[in-house]
Amino acid sequence: MKKLLCFFGLLAITICSKAQIISLDKNEVALMRKTINKDSKYKKAFEPYQKTADQALTETPNPIETILSQGLLAGDQKKTASLKAVEDAYKTYALALTYKYSGKKEYLDKAITFLTAWSKVNKATEDPINETKLEDMVTAYDLIRSEIKPNDKTLIDGWMRSMANAQVNSASAKGNRGTAINNWNSHRIKMFTLIAYTLHDDSYNSTITQELEKHLNINLNPDGTTHDLVERDAFHYQTYDIEPLLSACIAIYRATGKDYFTWQTANGSSIKKCVDYMTPFMTGEKTHPEFVNSKVPFDLKRAQNGEKGYAPGTLFEPKNGVETFALAAYFDTDYLKVIRKATNNNDYLNWHMALDAFTTNKKKS
Repeated sequence: MKKLLCFFGLLAITICSKAQIISLDKNEVALMRKTINKDSKYKKAFEPYQKTADQALTETPNPIETILSQGLLAGDQKKTASLKAVEDAYKTYALALTYKYSGKKEYLDKAITFLTAWSKVNKATEDPINETKLEDMVTAYDLIRSEIKPNDKTLIDGWMRSMANAQVNSASAKGNRGTAINNWNSHRIKMFTLIAYTLHDDSYNSTITQELEKHLNINLNPDGTTHDLVERDAFHYQTYDIEPLLSACIAIYRATGKDYFTWQTANGSSIKKCVDYMTPFMTGEKTHPEFVNSKVPFDLKRAQNGEKGYAPGTLFEPKNGVETFALAAYFDTDYLKVIRKATNNNDYLNWHMALDAFTTNKKKS
């Protein structure tokens, strides 16, 4: 009898370890359905995904061999083509999510069509700013991987693993490169972390821990600024630095229970302090002219190209920090108050806030 109990205990651990980590597990999907069906606010937040999924049912995947966006100005033909192609990531997530909500197999089949098409065509690169645009593709796969046939799963797993390995070994994170300590590295860590947990591949575990802790020690400052905010003089880059780290930290917490949101570096820095530093700029107590003292020439080039938000002196808009605070709310629901103040809307709800409500395995604030 004792052996039988041990067997079932081990079986339970095994089953839990294979549950969805970066998306929603079976119980959370059930809660999502129930909440959307009874609460119009959540239904409204879900509707864009339903609409996108319905449209995607009639569309053909548009995979591109190499994503080219980083370092290119808006209007560049290569960038335009890449950004058009990676719209497939959002479509795939919408299809997978709508399948989980509705149970209708046509959405599942179409999501698999998009994933396999990209797996056959797209080639992984070491550039995290290009690869990060496929995050929704990874999350979509996490939602439906357990329901995909072995041959397709092998194909998609191989593509995902090639992306993770390219990021782990990326030259951008080596030596004295600025990209080894700035937002590039945040996105690099996010991508291989999300893929590792989607594939349930434990071989990445030590790399995730080592790379994240090393990055937090060099990217975050004790006063709540990030390397990128100091270098670019723009909260545009504080958020671009923190958001991928938050996505990675949520996945790590769901997988291991380790809380890297409040984890402090050797000099007392933390992601939480970096979110808190933004609070008065979100609530309107303070304002910040963006890019005035940026040390990066490309920021000025984008301003001269007429790209919105890059003109030196443009005030930071609180709405541009909402996604950061919605992710942080996974760890501390008090950030929802900041979002409501920033949006002047007590009923405001975006999809990440909705996901927090559906998530049962989350930090209790």
